[in-house]
Amino acid sequence: MMTHAATPAIKPTTSKLLIVEDDIIFANTLNRRLTKYGFDCVQVDNNSDALLACHRYTPDYILLDMKLVEENTLSIITPLRKLRPNSRIILLTGFASIATAVDAIKLGADDYLSKPVDSKTLLATLKGSKADVIEVDQLTEQTLSAEQVEWQHIQQVLKVNQGNISATARQLGMHRRTLQRKLQKRPQPV
Repeated sequence: MMTHAATPAIKPTTSKLLIVEDDIIFANTLNRRLTKYGFDCVQVDNNSDALLACHRYTPDYILLDMKLVEENTLSIITPLRKLRPNSRIILLTGFASIATAVDAIKLGADDYLSKPVDSKTLLATLKGSKADVIEVDQLTEQTLSAEQVEWQHIQQVLKVNQGNISATARQLGMHRRTLQRKLQKRPQPV
């Protein structure tokens, strides 16, 4: 199912965005939110429509929900990248894990975000300006270690779960005690 958003008369649209999301309410929300920021959005809810829309619509940006009802969009990242080598592909999911993020990047995604995501973070990630989404105390010239990346990811998931350790551990796929040990050992900068 492909739907096309009307462009606001005040702001000219300069960027095409393909939204691949099976939750129609969430997709409509993203569509409305991003249309206000100058994106011309097309929505689809399955992998085959995503590939077809990518070919016909030629988007500048592609926002993929990782888990559709019966499909996983990781399998279409490589074909999407071949169809649109210069498009920015962002994987958006409620099932965040570091392993999945690494897989998505290896397959050709440009970035990875966990749901829910605020407008500022989403826009900065779409545009590729990660500096806008990093807290001031996290700015550093050095590359982050794997432990620091994991720490930041855990903090993001913990925030989404409003500090609930058990819910965060379930979402991360680890035992609650393991998560508590990781939280007690904040990694030091390299």
